[in-house]
This record gives sequence, structure tokens and C-alpha cells, in this order.
Amino acid sequence: MYLRCMQIALVHVGPRPPSKDPFESLASMYLERCAAHARCQSESFRSEDALFDWVDRQQRRAPAIIVLLDSRGRQMTSENFAEWLGRQRDNGAQQIVFAIGPADGWSESSRKRATLLLSLGPFTLAHALARVVLAEQLYRAFTILTGHPYHSGH
Repeated sequence: MYLRCMQIALVHVGPRPPSKDPFESLASMYLERCAAHARCQSESFRSEDALFDWVDRQQRRAPAIIVLLDSRGRQMTSENFAEWLGRQRDNGAQQIVFAIGPADGWSESSRKRATLLLSLGPFTLAHALARVVLAEQLYRAFTILTGHPYHSGH
């Protein structure tokens, strides 16, 4: 059973997308679908420091789980990602921050703060597209965990 006490934050370092941006609309749609399973939000930050200042200000019983998208990170299948997300939930994670970094990549100090470095694959993706892909994979992970037919395994 899902307790909506877990919060998912999909964040990025860079300019805030325009309100009528079609990629932002798609990412928001998937995050809204995830809302049945976790509280979800999307944020933009001007710098890595601003992102980590925000993370540090979040008041939780446990520190946030920080997942940085990084080309050198771990690649997972949708099923493996769902298993990872389910373990975090079952271990009482209160907040998971999925962060897409600056155009020139994450600094070494940011990489060291990460709980997980995650790669969406060998392609380089525009930030807006990476947000959509990640938001869809979060929704897919929740459907896998609940046995919803959205994910057919093909």
C-alpha cells in the first residue's frame, strides 16, 4: 500500500521553463498521474548551490535521497527502477529529489552528495526532454509496483 507521505521532487538547474512549454505540460501530466502514489513537485534552480541550499532547508526526519541524472550514472530497466523506488518507499523515504544538472554537468562536490547517480541512457537529452522521460518513468514505476496495466513489459 502506498502512503502519500513520500514526496518526489523533479528538479533541474537552469532557467524556469515557460508556462506554455509543451515539454513542461507533458512532465506535469505524468507528475499529476504520480500524485495517487506520492506528493510530487517540480522546481527550477539557477545553480547547483541554490538546489542544495533548498534541499538542506527541507525539514524532514531523514535526509532527502538525492538522485542526480548523470551520463556516468547507473542505467536501469523500468522494472529495476520500480524496484529501487519501491525499496526507498518501503524503507521510509520521505523525500526523493531527482535532479537534472547544469548544461556543463554536475560538479564533483554535487556528485559526492548524491545518493544515486542515474543515467537515462547513452543519449544526451535536452533538459526539457529529460524531465519528460524521467516523469514518465516515475509514473511507469508506480504502475509497475501496483500491477497497473500501463506497463506491459514490452
